Amino acid sequence: MAEKQQRLVLSIIDFLKEAVDTEGTIKADDKESLEVAIQCIGEAFGVDPSDPIQVHRLSVKPATLPTIFDVFLKTREKVGAAASSSAPASQPKSLSAEDKAKAEKFKQSGNSLMSSKKYDDAIAEYTKAIDIEENAIYYSNRAAAYSSKGDHLSAVGDAERAIAIDAKFVKAYHRLGHAQYSLTDFSAAADAFERGLKLDPTNAGLKSGLENSKARIVPDDDDDDVPPPLEPTRDPSGPGAGLGGMADMLASLGRGAGGGGGGGGMPDIASMMNNPQMMAAAQQMMANGGLAQMMNNPAIANMMNRVQSGDMPSMEELMSDPGIQNLAQQFGGAR
Repeated sequence: MAEKQQRLVLSIIDFLKEAVDTEGTIKADDKESLEVAIQCIGEAFGVDPSDPIQVHRLSVKPATLPTIFDVFLKTREKVGAAASSSAPASQPKSLSAEDKAKAEKFKQSGNSLMSSKKYDDAIAEYTKAIDIEENAIYYSNRAAAYSSKGDHLSAVGDAERAIAIDAKFVKAYHRLGHAQYSLTDFSAAADAFERGLKLDPTNAGLKSGLENSKARIVPDDDDDDVPPPLEPTRDPSGPGAGLGGMADMLASLGRGAGGGGGGGGMPDIASMMNNPQMMAAAQQMMANGGLAQMMNNPAIANMMNRVQSGDMPSMEELMSDPGIQNLAQQFGGAR
């Protein structure tokens, strides 16, 4: 599931939960249905609003779904107004020297207010300048003011507008990248910084921003690449070492008996494997060639085939074979 989709889903869930919790927003009879819908939406997109780690990763706060939608409407109104203008977009509105000076004065005032950290007042001054002239610098400066007060979504809108006016204005790409990074949209931030670096390859701020953004990008398929668990392996120096097929047979017997005493009086094979005296006797058998002779016994081979196929023989069947009786007698003397 793409992280961008999950961010949108979490924003929708937050909006719906706020509607449920806010008195008078929806009818009381509809609250239960809305709560069920919230749960279904979260499950469908793999979003759990009760998981603090996931919420921290996906949240776009302080932005909310209503504020995002509000920015979209305002942007569409501006774009629509520009498109309906009879003058070609490439021809800026003719301004008198007096108007240009007035806009520049508003910009300077905004810069002074920014230095005093009076961000709302600075935004108001930049807006006055923009009302006189659609200037990339004015939009970029207002984007910086929005980011300084934590309204990074509005900063994105202004930075994009600055780039639309002057695609070669490098500082606007830095404003855009910073705002996207603050919204935790690290892929979009990296894209903005890269676009700026194409214009100014030596810009240290853009380089640093790009490195930081790339370091925070999490691939969408991280959760899908979990390797399957490895099969446990026997310690070559542990109990059963050097017994070859016999150790595997005993391990199979232990699994068939549930790892302990099984049906038909089956012995606890796990305990047998961990008994030093028992293993010493088995190793002695192998050294004397007795184990090899026993493994050539057709009855033993048949028993192992049955064990591997899941057909566990009873103790009576096992002990009725002379070869196994002999093995049992040798194990019996190793207590």
